[in-house]
Amino acid sequence: MLTIRAKIQTFTFAPRSFCRPSMGFMNYTNQSTLTYKHGLYNHIKNQRIDLARKLFDEIPSPNSLLYTIMITGYAQKGRINDALNLFEQMPVRDTISWNSMLKGCLDCGKLCMAETLFDKMPERNVVSWTTMVNGYFQFGRIDKAESLFYQMPVRDVAAWNAMIHGYFCYGRVEDAIRLFEEMPCRNVISWTSMIGGLDCNGKTDESFLVFKKMVGYGILPTATTLACVLAGCANVLDLYLGLQIHGCVIKIGFSSDEFICASLITFYANCKLIEDTSKVFNEKLHKNVVVWTALLTGNGLNGKHETALKVFSDMINLGVLPNQSTFVSVLNSCIKLEAIDHGKEIHTVAIKLGLVNDVFVGNSLVVMYSECGNVIDAVAIFRKIDEKNIVSWNSMIVGSAQHGFGRLALTLYSQMIREGVDPDEITFTGLLSACSHSGMLQKGRYFFEYISRYKPNEVKLQHFACMVDILGRGGKLEEAEELIKNMPPKANSMVWLALLSSCRMHSNAEVAERAAKEILDLEPHCSAAYVLLSNLYASAGRWSDVSRLRVKMKQGGIVKQPGCSWVYLKGTRHEFLSGDRSHTLSEKIYEKLDWLGGKLKEFGYCPERSYSLHDVEDEQKEEMLSFHSERLAIGFALITTVEGSTITVMKNLRVCGDCHHAIKLISKIVRREIVVRDSSRFHHFRSGSCSCRDYW
Repeated sequence: MLTIRAKIQTFTFAPRSFCRPSMGFMNYTNQSTLTYKHGLYNHIKNQRIDLARKLFDEIPSPNSLLYTIMITGYAQKGRINDALNLFEQMPVRDTISWNSMLKGCLDCGKLCMAETLFDKMPERNVVSWTTMVNGYFQFGRIDKAESLFYQMPVRDVAAWNAMIHGYFCYGRVEDAIRLFEEMPCRNVISWTSMIGGLDCNGKTDESFLVFKKMVGYGILPTATTLACVLAGCANVLDLYLGLQIHGCVIKIGFSSDEFICASLITFYANCKLIEDTSKVFNEKLHKNVVVWTALLTGNGLNGKHETALKVFSDMINLGVLPNQSTFVSVLNSCIKLEAIDHGKEIHTVAIKLGLVNDVFVGNSLVVMYSECGNVIDAVAIFRKIDEKNIVSWNSMIVGSAQHGFGRLALTLYSQMIREGVDPDEITFTGLLSACSHSGMLQKGRYFFEYISRYKPNEVKLQHFACMVDILGRGGKLEEAEELIKNMPPKANSMVWLALLSSCRMHSNAEVAERAAKEILDLEPHCSAAYVLLSNLYASAGRWSDVSRLRVKMKQGGIVKQPGCSWVYLKGTRHEFLSGDRSHTLSEKIYEKLDWLGGKLKEFGYCPERSYSLHDVEDEQKEEMLSFHSERLAIGFALITTVEGSTITVMKNLRVCGDCHHAIKLISKIVRREIVVRDSSRFHHFRSGSCSCRDYW
């Protein structure tokens, strides 16, 4: 039967004639097939699938190779139904075409379709079986992969390697090791799978032992092997072994390999040798996005975020197209710099490349806009993400909480549950934080009791800190203190600081003193505890206690962090300290603030002197309040930005009550939205009111 089919297939290459083709005609046919093959490959490679099909339809009698190329092209574009229709039209289907169709189904997420095809295959080879084994691992069907592997009539080294790789992907380390030891023969891929798999599962030292054993057997490592070992060196910061591997790379001649370069850059960056990353990168002109991304990420990891942004700009200028990982890294640098202008430019690039709806890029954009004060754009990006994952939902819930949009956070949580996404500890941290910033005491109790009862293993110290904050802000200071005392894990300073901060809000010196004692027992040099207690005493006029604490801080060498606010303008950060006159535009800034001072009085503003934490005359207190760092930053923004645009100010400490009241009125006077991010949350001031509703 097979011989007959083969003859029929050969005969179809001839023109519509019943004469036997001559040898010269066969040469012409082979040449024609080669031309069509290159044409199809070219169209498919350049994403011109419809042009490829048009060319295919012009071929008089396509052979199985040309059919397979076209089927594979459809599968790569996700057009599995078109691929299947063409497959069914094939006059003769060989094992290669069956295997291509099988892989196409799996790549397009059609496991059931792949199983049906596999069952129908007239003949299977070891590639067919191995493709299905890989497919089952791809869909998390480990039991089916195991069963199929042991049913295989013949198992080659690729089949064994597929099982080992699959086991490692799902954390089945012992099973992978057992299978590796049982292998009748191994190749370099087997050893490389072991080295990479052990490293990815937290057994880096064992992966090094496997590598040394492999070298001892005289097996020459490939570039991929060395890249895996370098990844391990980067993970455990093994500089000595990494330098040896670099020497091996040079000796074998892999220095120009793109993935080796990327691994070396990551290794040196993790070891904080950022200059060496540049040396590796500058050895040749790279066009591979992986190498550029490694350099960009390495600079970000070493705090060189401005350099990371320049690397991104350079790669775009050289025509190297960024991928998802590139966007994640560069947007992280934008977050660290709070550079929303750069973030918007990168967002534009993502739109042009069609990656804005990608889950990884989308998640990073959501975080970038949220952290930089623009929650509206964060929501818009979130809505457009095609397939949201737990990180997507958590990013939006946490972002909503930071901006005080508690009800939005709860709505998102409800939508998330309806979508069948299981919440994790970060979700509940975001929800509790949202309840805290929005004054939703009962909702906060509900979520805390829920995780305590149904997810006890996920209750962490940050959840207790959030609940203490919720109770404390709600005036339930004794209940909050009791919760801390009955915590299963021992409370850390973060939990006690949440209580102390609430005591400052409610002027409860008795509980504050107990909380401060607990904090200082845990961290004797915690400046925040001294400052919060000192501020409480100052607001109550207990200046002798303030002096006592200041003397104690001086004796202990404890320095209070100075209040600082900053504004980004055209990529440059402009910082201000309270009463600062060092800025080049100070004269104009103070003129603007004097003008605002007059307008504020017209609107009925009266300085709240209790927020001036110094024992000075009332007039001096008013002047000190008028020139707090956040007001100087706002004054600068008013004279340097476009009329009507939103002003965004960042502050390292909590905004004081007097400034909060004044900024509400300023937003009404200048008719502009003013966003202030302090150490606790974002405040959106608009038309004389704040998004926090005076609850922060």
